[in-house]
Amino acid sequence: MIRALALLLWLPLVATAQTVPEPDDYRMDHYRAPVPATLRGATVIGPEAAHALWKSGEAAFIDVMPQAPKPANLPEGTIWRDKPRNSIPGALWLPNVGYGAVAEITAAYFRDGLARATGGDKSHPVVIFCLEDCWMSWNAGKRAIEWGYTAVHWLPEGSDGWMLWDYPLERIKPEEPQPQAN
Repeated sequence: MIRALALLLWLPLVATAQTVPEPDDYRMDHYRAPVPATLRGATVIGPEAAHALWKSGEAAFIDVMPQAPKPANLPEGTIWRDKPRNSIPGALWLPNVGYGAVAEITAAYFRDGLARATGGDKSHPVVIFCLEDCWMSWNAGKRAIEWGYTAVHWLPEGSDGWMLWDYPLERIKPEEPQPQAN
């Protein structure tokens, strides 16, 4: 009886997770919500496949977890500390590149980060992730595909799924924008 009740409560959640349609355009709001099971042009992977790629060293890992900016007009003497980010070891953290609409400076930051991570080779595998149920990684993966990257792997479970498998995490810092040559 209890199992049947648990199954009845669980089935609507599974059905909801499986019915999120893949949009034609970027997700523009409500970034922490169930995501589609697909990303056209990408290979969708789970934590085990991501770990295999990580161990092999064959892919660049791109963390797109957003980072809140330091608030303007903080009272004098206020100490501001960025929220720490524990992520997949060796991942390049490119915060804020997964919003639905990004400023050109943010797009350039993302393009530059992808180019550095892949050595400029658009066929080099990249694994793009954030947290579980985070549209930031879906948007960033879609953007990379539109820019011509041909081996995009999307990890929809993100660092949350990675952690559940008890794979290692390390504290990372956001990648600093590189100076542009004139």
